[in-house]
Amino acid sequence: MAPASELDIQGTRKTQDSVSNSWNTVSSSPTLAFHSPSNAGGAPLTRVSTARQLKPFATEDVKVLLLENVNATGVNILRGAGYQVECVKKSLPEDELIQKIKDVHVIGIRSKTKLTARVLDAAQHLLVIGCFCIGTNQVDLAHAARRGIAVFNSPFSNSRSVAELVIGEVIALARQLGDRSTELHSGTWNKVSAGCWEVRGKTLGIVGYGHIGSQLSVLAEAMGMTVIYYDVVNLMALGVARQTATLKDCLELSDFVTLHVPETPETTGMFGEQEFGWMKKGSYLINNARGSVVDIPALINAMRSGKLAGAALDVYPNEPGGNGDYFNHELSAWVDDLRSLKNLILTPHIGGSTEEAQSAIGTEVGEALARYVNEGNTIGAVNMPEVNLRSLTPDQTATLRVIYIHRNVPGVLRKVNEVLGNHNVDKQMTDSRGEVAYLMADISDVDQNEIKEIWHSLEELTSCIRTRMLY
Repeated sequence: MAPASELDIQGTRKTQDSVSNSWNTVSSSPTLAFHSPSNAGGAPLTRVSTARQLKPFATEDVKVLLLENVNATGVNILRGAGYQVECVKKSLPEDELIQKIKDVHVIGIRSKTKLTARVLDAAQHLLVIGCFCIGTNQVDLAHAARRGIAVFNSPFSNSRSVAELVIGEVIALARQLGDRSTELHSGTWNKVSAGCWEVRGKTLGIVGYGHIGSQLSVLAEAMGMTVIYYDVVNLMALGVARQTATLKDCLELSDFVTLHVPETPETTGMFGEQEFGWMKKGSYLINNARGSVVDIPALINAMRSGKLAGAALDVYPNEPGGNGDYFNHELSAWVDDLRSLKNLILTPHIGGSTEEAQSAIGTEVGEALARYVNEGNTIGAVNMPEVNLRSLTPDQTATLRVIYIHRNVPGVLRKVNEVLGNHNVDKQMTDSRGEVAYLMADISDVDQNEIKEIWHSLEELTSCIRTRMLY
C-alpha cells in the first residue's frame, strides 16, 4: 500500500504525492508516513503491539496546543507520537485563543480555558479536545459535537487526591489549625482548646456519593467517623455508611458536610440560606466540587451568625485566569468579606493538584487523544457516541478505516451502505448520541482511487458532519 494519508472535510493541506492533485483540497491533515503504536483497548502508547499500526498522516504536521501547564506525562505521550506540541503555562483570552487555535488539530486544556462556540468556529482543523481535569463545563460540548470535534476528560484520576484534601480539611477545621498558624506567623502565641474537637465519633455528611464521595467515605470511617450521604440516585454504601432519604435529613444529622456534585442546572445555587438553616449549629461546610454550587453571601452570613463553626472552600463562582494577586474585590464583591472570616480555609482550586493525580490525568487524556487521532476510538468521549473497532492485524495491509460523523437523521445508514456496498466491509459499528451519530467501518482490498471515491461520496451526503479515512 502507498504511504498513508487521512482525508478530512476541513481545510486545505497537501496530500501524498501518490494521490491525485485533483483532490488536494479535501484534506485538512498532512499525509506522509506515520508510525504510531496502536492503542485500541487502552494500552499505553509505549507498549509493543502486534496490531497493525494505522498511518493517518505525517505526525510532524499534527499541531497540538496544550494550555494551563498540562502535566509532562501528557506532553511526553503526544510528543512521543511525533506531533508538534506547543505548551503554554496559562489560559488565553478568547480573542487571543481564536488566533492561536486556527491551525491546531488537537487542543488540551484544564479548567480555566473557555472553548466557546465562537472559539470552536475559528478552529477549522480541530479534531479533538482534551480536558486534563474532571470537568468539561468550560467547553461548549454540544457545539463541538455538531462540528465533529470529540471531547475527552479524566473523570476519576484525581479522586483520591480530592478525598485526601477533604480529610485534611476536616481535621484542620476541627482544630482551627488555619487560625493558629496565621496567628503564629504574625507572632501571636494563642494556645486554646475551646471550640476544638477530635473528629472521632463525629458525623460526616457527604453530598454526592460518586468516585470521590465513596473514597472519602472509606477514609472517614477509618478515622472513627460516622458516615451518611445523600445522592439523587440510590447507591450501594461502602462500609457501614448510610444513605439518607433527603438532603435535609443529611444536613440535620451531620457535624461536617462536604459537597461532591457536578455543575449542572440542578446543582447551581443548590446550597443557600435554606440549606444552611438545616445544618447543625456549630457544624462545618466543605466545598471542593464546583464554585457555582454554594451561595457565597449566604455562607458569609452563616459564618458571621455562628451557625457554622468553620468552612473550607477550594472552588468559587469566579476564579482568576492565572496565578497572582487576583483574589480581591475586583474579582467579586464578596471576596473581602470572605477573607475576613475566622476558621475559613481558602485554597485556589487545588483539589486535584498533586503530582500523582496530574500524572495520571496526563496519561489518561494524552492516550485518549492519540487513540482518537490515530484510530478514531471514541471510548471515553463525553460528547460523542462511544465507538471502537478491534485493531487491524499486520496482514491487513490494504484495509481502510472509514469514520463518518453525521447528523442523527433517518435514512443515513442506508445511504452510507450504498456507498460502501461495492466493497468488502470487514466490520462496522455505529451509535448515536443526541443529534450526532458516529460510524466506523473497516473496508478491505481498497486502492487509492477507491479511497478518493468513497470519501467524495460520503462528503456529498447531506447528513455529513465530518469524514475521516485512516489507512
